[in-house]
This record gives sequence, structure tokens and C-alpha cells, in this order.
Amino acid sequence: MEKDKYHHGDLKQALIESGMKILKEEGVNALTLRSAARAAGVSHSAPYSHFADKQALLAAISTMGFNDLYGRITTTVMEFRNSPRELLTETGWTYIQFAVSEPNCFKLMFSGILEDEHSYPEFMAAVQKTYQKLVDVVEICQEGKVLRSGPQEENAIAVWSLVHGFVSLYLEQQLPGRVLEKYQLKKLLINTLRQLQTT
Repeated sequence: MEKDKYHHGDLKQALIESGMKILKEEGVNALTLRSAARAAGVSHSAPYSHFADKQALLAAISTMGFNDLYGRITTTVMEFRNSPRELLTETGWTYIQFAVSEPNCFKLMFSGILEDEHSYPEFMAAVQKTYQKLVDVVEICQEGKVLRSGPQEENAIAVWSLVHGFVSLYLEQQLPGRVLEKYQLKKLLINTLRQLQTT
């Protein structure tokens, strides 16, 4: 694609999408401004009109990842908000499905690779709204007597830690093979979340 085909603002999105494709297929070490520019079909200097360096591109990709995750969880909440027990399970399952479908993006989002994340307000906003959505899920589950009462944020951290740790072990192939052969992944998730439920 020739660079003169991009309208104002389209180039930034094209570079982000090219970066996400490289990340998905080759991993974060292969992702540079130059490789993103090459994949987008523009000159190697073109990205600098939108990204100061690789860190800025990584922040933009992570932001898109969090926005995607937020959208998926929001859809889940809308579907299951009247059934708190299902909501807890399905929110965790949504998180896992995202991680499994976009493992490199998922790992990037939680890698701490950004040296100064507060320099990227769009990234911080995406992170915060996604976390707040999890807190909202916990509130619904507490009101439905599915999760024990107590500070919502403490409960949110507990739920998040269980689900995130669970899927991270899965992605790193650290869960025992004999267990995965015996149980479906969602069944294992349900059993894991029972540790936090009231009954």
C-alpha cells in the first residue's frame, strides 16, 4: 500500500494494526517502528509522525488490547448481569478466551514493558476502565450473594489474580497435562472460582 493512500489519521491506525499483526505472528522482539512501517507499506521514517519510539507504539497496541478486552467483558456483563453466578464464570471465561486468542498481545499488556506508562494517557484510561468493569462485576456478584461481602476492590483483585494466574499458567504450558486431558479448561475455571464463592 502506498503511503499517499492514507488519509490524515489513517496512518497511525495502519501502523498499530501492522504492529499487532507482527506481534501476533512473530512476537514482541520482531516488532519495531521500521518493521511496522514495512508491513504498512510506508517509508521507515513515516511512523515518527505518530510515534516517538517503539515504546509509544507498544503503548498504542496495548491500549487497543485493553479496549478489546473491555468491550468483550462489557458484552458479557450485559448478557449475564441478571444471573450473578453465571456472570462470574462467564467474565472469567471471556478473559481467558481473549488471552488464548491473542496470547502475545495479552502478555504485552501485562508485561510492564512500558518504562513510563503514565506518559500514555490513552493507555492508562483503557487500563482503568477495564479494571473498573471488573469491579462492577464483583459488585453485581456481591449483591447476588455469589461473592462474600467486603471491599469491592479487594474482592476484584482476588478474582483477577485467580483468573489471570490460571490463564497465565495455561499459556506457559505449566498446567499438568493429565489434568487438561481429564477436564475442559472452562470446567477448571469454574472449580478455581469456587474458591471465592460463598456457596
